Amino acid sequence: MMPDPTDSRLAAQYEAYPYPKRDPRDEAKRLIIGSPSHLREIDHWVFGACRSASQPLRALVAGGGTGDGTVMLATHMTRAGRQGSVTYLDRSAAAMAVARGRAEARGLANIVWETRSILDLPGSGLGPFDYIDCCGVLHHMPDPAAGLAALVSVLAPSGGLGIMVYAPHGRTGVYMLQDALRRLAPPDLPPAQRLDIARRVMKHLPESAWLRANRNFSDHLDGGDAGLYDLLLNPRDRPYDVPALYALLADAGLSVTCLMEPMRYDPALYMPDPKLRALAADMDAVGRAALAEALTANISTHVVYCVRTTDAWALPDGTVPDAVPVAREMPADELARNIRPDGVLPFLFDGLRVPVALPPLAVPILKLIDGVRTVGEIAATLAGRGTAAPAFGKAWAETWAKLSALNRILLAPPP
Repeated sequence: MMPDPTDSRLAAQYEAYPYPKRDPRDEAKRLIIGSPSHLREIDHWVFGACRSASQPLRALVAGGGTGDGTVMLATHMTRAGRQGSVTYLDRSAAAMAVARGRAEARGLANIVWETRSILDLPGSGLGPFDYIDCCGVLHHMPDPAAGLAALVSVLAPSGGLGIMVYAPHGRTGVYMLQDALRRLAPPDLPPAQRLDIARRVMKHLPESAWLRANRNFSDHLDGGDAGLYDLLLNPRDRPYDVPALYALLADAGLSVTCLMEPMRYDPALYMPDPKLRALAADMDAVGRAALAEALTANISTHVVYCVRTTDAWALPDGTVPDAVPVAREMPADELARNIRPDGVLPFLFDGLRVPVALPPLAVPILKLIDGVRTVGEIAATLAGRGTAAPAFGKAWAETWAKLSALNRILLAPPP
């Protein structure tokens, strides 16, 4: 597929302003963590906590930008002693230079570097890949369906993808400013000139502009030139609401295993009225998620994990005795310390406060979760302290259902 003029401008943008703004020197201070492509999420939401950790993982980060997903996943694999490799693919030499600098700062030796377009994947000889990350790319492509098809063409049997696309409601204000800047700074102007105009607009942005009230992202505030350009001057930016995203994936033969975080897409959280909850309960999964998106209006991106529709995938069951629960990032005992005396775990979904009520036994259970003990072993330990099996089973089932839906407690893969 030949690039159109808009796509050529997009390519020039990322050469001039590699995105997101990153400095390899910061690798000494922090590892940027997020979704998709957190290794624990891949084990759980893509492979259903069934794929052995000893089996090498071949991953592709398609549209790797300045390296967030690549560096995170390669670091996680290295720390965990997991065999395999992460292939970084991007057509921007400037972005790749930043990503490589970050990887070198960490001494990562499990990354393969490819300067290509996603559309070059079919017939490229690359792959197959067990896991594919495509974060923030499809919504910029001339034909997102063609881009997705190219990714699926190199997906291994029983493999899966982690995808992020922009969402419309949570980006309220963005498309209004994009429209204004298309008039003031037409796309055929040099990028530096367009950026200067955008800065001037932001300096005197009217108080009534919706972007002023939107706190769901901060690229225009702290993302530097790259962030401001990508948010407001990007030549092609198509957001997807939940139904549109599901339709795009279905057309590619893919099914969603998880919207991240699952709980935030449950409209019952935001509707205490039982009559409203009953109405939502009659909707299918896509309808309920779309309702939550419309009600909250703060979802600026959708992150999904998906597998081929023809693959047999089941939600991991964390209540069986041989399951090994593991904390995604924050240690489980630290998570326990955040539970208030009334049993509520305060949680934020991009500024939206959600109180998650947990049973009293959640605290002692969480203190025993270390990624090694099985559910059966945790139950036995608590039984030795006087907790009856039925009481444990009931408390753990509720704790597991809620904390896995918050993407905080997942299941470890088999050795």
